[in-house]
Amino acid sequence: MSPRIALIHAMPVAIEPVAQVFHELWPGARVTHLLDDSLPADLTAAGGITPGIIERFVALARYCEGCGADAILFTCSAFGVAIEAAKQAVRVPVLKPNEAMLDEALAVGSDVALLVTFEPSIPSLRKELEELASSRGIRLQLKTRTVPAAIAALTQGRAAEHDQLIATAAVELGRCDALMLGQFSMARAAAGIAPVSGRRVLTSPHSAVARLKQMFADR
Repeated sequence: MSPRIALIHAMPVAIEPVAQVFHELWPGARVTHLLDDSLPADLTAAGGITPGIIERFVALARYCEGCGADAILFTCSAFGVAIEAAKQAVRVPVLKPNEAMLDEALAVGSDVALLVTFEPSIPSLRKELEELASSRGIRLQLKTRTVPAAIAALTQGRAAEHDQLIATAAVELGRCDALMLGQFSMARAAAGIAPVSGRRVLTSPHSAVARLKQMFADR
């Protein structure tokens, strides 16, 4: 039987992009979705990840494991510490939203750029990327840019505006080895980003699904 992959979301807009990537790259996987859309507002109100938020992530992971998940993929990139705790609390593989993409970016080069639409994602992603680069002896050069108006447009049904705002920000970031789109909901905008010679555009859903598929192919 095909593996059952549980996806845990903090934003409804993350669901469709990753579901589409599973359809493209791994249609045989049995995918389930679990949504707690109160998490972003609670994180913003608290000003950071609290013990209570960590407990909720652990509970979500244990619930998915109890429902028969063979692996868990979180799609909410602002909660790295909480996801680490969840990973330790269950026996099945747990993948952070962007860990496969960050790995892929550093394999391309050390000069990278990170574009996000949810500001609280930056500290968590920066920490993960810096730790990964340090573990490999890579001298990281990182540029970041936040486009909060894009996620506001997407949640209000203005998808084309979302994509255009991201494409404009990508132009402003300029040359680098890899440009990473830090939210799952941003993957839809990748096709509209103007190509830059020598720059690779990476999206977290594509990298994560490819990593999961490879994990189970190697078993």
